[in-house]
Order: sequence, then structure tokens, then C-alpha cells
Amino acid sequence: MTVSSLARWLPFLKWPRPDRQLLKGEFWAGMTVGLMLVPQGVAYAALAGMPLVTGIYASLIPALVAVLFSSSTRLGVGPTALTSLLIGASLTGLAEPGSAQWVALAAWMALLSGLLQMVMGIARFGWLLNLVTSPVLNGFTQAAALLILGSQLAALTGLRAADWGALLSTPSPGLFDLTAAGFGLGSLGLLMLARRWLPQFPAAIVVVGAAGALSWALGYADAGGAVVGALPSGLPAPYWPGALPWSSFGALVMPVLVVTLVSFLETASSAKVESQRSKEQWNENQDLIGQGLAKISSGLCGSFATSASFSRSAINLYAGAKTGWATLFAISLVLVVLLWLTPALYHVPQSVLAAVVVTAVTSLIKPGTLLRLWRVSRVEAVIGGVTFALTLATAPRMYWGVLVGLLMNLSHFLYQRLHPRIIEVGLHPDGSLRDRHLWQLPPLAPRLLALRMDAELDFASASALERRVTEHLAAHPEVVHLCLLAQPINRIDVTGVETFAQLLAQMELRGGTLHLSGLKLPVEQVLRQAGLLDLRPGLVMYRTDAEALVALQQLPEPVARA
Repeated sequence: MTVSSLARWLPFLKWPRPDRQLLKGEFWAGMTVGLMLVPQGVAYAALAGMPLVTGIYASLIPALVAVLFSSSTRLGVGPTALTSLLIGASLTGLAEPGSAQWVALAAWMALLSGLLQMVMGIARFGWLLNLVTSPVLNGFTQAAALLILGSQLAALTGLRAADWGALLSTPSPGLFDLTAAGFGLGSLGLLMLARRWLPQFPAAIVVVGAAGALSWALGYADAGGAVVGALPSGLPAPYWPGALPWSSFGALVMPVLVVTLVSFLETASSAKVESQRSKEQWNENQDLIGQGLAKISSGLCGSFATSASFSRSAINLYAGAKTGWATLFAISLVLVVLLWLTPALYHVPQSVLAAVVVTAVTSLIKPGTLLRLWRVSRVEAVIGGVTFALTLATAPRMYWGVLVGLLMNLSHFLYQRLHPRIIEVGLHPDGSLRDRHLWQLPPLAPRLLALRMDAELDFASASALERRVTEHLAAHPEVVHLCLLAQPINRIDVTGVETFAQLLAQMELRGGTLHLSGLKLPVEQVLRQAGLLDLRPGLVMYRTDAEALVALQQLPEPVARA
């Protein structure tokens, strides 16, 4: 097997050989992303209901597997807010957060989702992701971001009560840990300022480190404050979640499908930016394989499903990363933290982790998106709005919003296919052929119906064309000429062939003629194989619309009756 054929399945073989100058730039880009990975990994593990150290596990081996087997080598792979929220929400009610059963179910979600992505990539099914339109994704993302914010408010503000109901019924400052609130809100303000003024600066690790040092100096943990606590050091041990009961499998099917979809759409949004910068075509199938293998490796480490973070990927690009070597340096930093520096995270307040999550997800909230969409397409704006509302209403089973949005979008697509645009054309003063009734134009010729259908002539559109012609001929018995301007028709199937035969027979039955203009070669070949374009008196073909227009305008006038 040649190196080029091996590189198709092992993309890292195509990496450039490192030199001093390349490694210097890759090192600093990797350090920048690596300093974000640790605090975000721990924070997103809390969001997923997992032991906090599993967030660091998910930033190590899965990131290594992803960069080695993906075609997009500059993506920041690891825990992400949306995927973590989906995991935490999907497992609610199935187990106790942080318990062994919870970890096993999360690992199974990673394994099943990864296996599904890997199979899709091998089978070259990346095109299926095109079924998810921007309105559905935007509606889900906006709602998920609000749910993430809601889930972090209690930790961010130091609320001691189990829920907000206690605060509403008996409001009291004593329900809050004011020190935790100070840590959380102060960290949030610093992170927001850093994101605005120093977007490339790894502010998260600096703020987390400073908060941990201040917490230690104040004795916050000894006073009973909520902190990260002890995290185990060392590499993750191989993990197998055990047999998955059939009842649990049934409960995980829909969440796994949505995690697979959403996580890869996150990857796609980052990968497209990278491919545009590198001026190389995006290989979505290879990225499906790489991301699938990363999820599988995460599950086998006892961690949760990973994805590509848009923010970390953007920072990796801005920091000057050119190859996968930058990711290897970032992973090396995570490895150092995991082996020797986890005790340094002990005193970090959990409200600071909440601030890290909130800072990350606020960039996802874009209130003007649906308003802008409304000006472009009201139907798609409604689909996005319904997706948004159902995602909020069905939480924690948020996948219903995505599924209903997908069904609405597919229904809209089918409706458009079943109702193609069919117009009767007339000659506009500028010489173009336009909608005769819209522009109030005269017919091209007497006793003629000239139609243009802007769609393929297949099972979805054929009945609409046949109905339009039949109704017009029934209402206008004097019409003996039918002209089909066929240039927009790119494809024809068996149903379309049968419809064409019926139209031809209908015109011959009334002693008329079917005129065909601009028939494309693929359609013409199918009709010839069906024997419908053989020389006959009731059929005339023109290569161009201009040729057809000249011929149609020379049709004889009807003979006036005495």
C-alpha cells in the first residue's frame, strides 16, 4: 500500500515535517489553547454531571485521537458546552449525577455516538448533515444556551437552596453564599472584559488560578465553601462501562442521535472556517471518522462525548496554528496538568467554573438571528422559532426541539417539491420571457399555452404539471399548441416520463402539437430511450428558446367562422 493511499485513512501522515521555525509557532499556539482546555474541561464536566477530572480526561486522549485521524487538524477538540448540556439533560432521571451508573451511561453515550459517526464516515454519509438547516440549528443553539445559563445561575451566585422556588417564596440574603457570589460574578466580569479586549489571551486559566489562590488565602474551603476539591492525578485507566440494559439503551437512542448530530455540526462550523483559510476542500467524511474515534476513546477512558469547540478552534487559528503539531503541544500541557498539577485546582471555587461556562455560552446567544431570518423567509423563521420554543419547553428532553424542527423543515421541503413554480410565459419588452400574468403580457401566439416549470420532472412535480395543463385545456378548448420551455428541467424519472407521454397523447388527441424548447441532454436521453421523441407530427423540438420563439410567433391565426 502506498503512502498516499495510507494517508487517506491516516491523515497525520500528510503533516509537514517539523522544523525549528514551524515548531516555535505551533508551540505558542498550542500553549494558548492548552491553557483554555483545563478550566473549560473541568467546568464542562460539572455541566455534564460527571466527576470533574473526566473533563481533563476528555481533553487528553480524545483530542490526540481526533487530531491524528481527522482531516481538519487545527480544531480544538474536547468537551464543549452544548454537548455537555445534552449529556447532563439526557441522563437526568436515569441515574444520580456523578454516580458510577451516571458515568457508565455517559460513557455508553460516547461509545454509541462515536460508533455512529465512524460508520457514517466510512460509508461516506457526511451529506446527511445537510438535512439540518441553519434555522433549526440556530433555534436549538439559542435555546440550549439559555438552558445552560439557567443551569449555572445558582452556582454562579452562590445560591444555597436546591432550587429557585425557595428564593421566590422566602427571599433572604442568607440563601446566598456571598463569598461564592463574589468569586463567580467577579470572575465573570474579568472573563467578559478579557474576551472583549484580549480575545487571544488565555484569560480562563489566569482567572481560575487567581481565584484558587485567593480562595486558599481566605480559607474558603476550610469554611465549608463549594470548591473543586481533590482530583486524582495520573493518566486515565482503561474503562469499560459494563453491559447496557435494554431499557437503558432505549432511553439513550434519541439522545445519542442528537449528540451525534449537534456535536458534528459544531465540528462542521469550525472545520469550514479552517478549510476556507487553508483553501482546501473540507473532507467531512474523514472528520466524521476522526470525531467518532475520539468519542469512542473518550468512553473507554470513563469520560463523556467530545466535540470541536468553535471558540478554542478560532483561538487556535488566531494564534497562528498551521498544523496538528499545535494540538500536540496543547495536549502535552494537559498531560502535565493531569500528572502533576491537579492539586492546584483543589481550592478553585465552583462558582468560578460556572463563570467559565457562562462566558463561553454567552457568545452563542444572538437575539437578532430570528428577526433577520424573518425578513428573509417567514416559514423558516417559524421553523427556527418552534425549534427554539420546544427545546426550552421539553427540557431536559431537549432533543424533541431538534426532531420537530427537522420534521417541519423536511415537510416544508416536500411541500415545495410537490408545488413547483409553473408559469405561463409571455414576451417582455426587454426581450426576456417572463410570467405573463404577473407582468400582464399578451400570449406568445394564438391558441398556445407556453409553460415553464422551474423544477425537475419527477414523481414530486409531475402531477402538478399535468394538473396545470389539463385544467387549462379544459377551460380553453381552442388551445391546440402546448409549449414546454424545458431548460430548467435537469432530471426526469419514470413518473415524469409517464406524465410526458400523457401530455403528448393529450395534444395529439385534440389534433394539436407539443413544442419542446431547450431540452437538456440527460432528460433527452431518457425520453429517447422511452421512444417518446421519435419523429411524429404532434411533436416539434427546438434547441433554444429564441428558436422556439421565432417558430411560435409564425403559427397561423385561427380561421374566423362565417
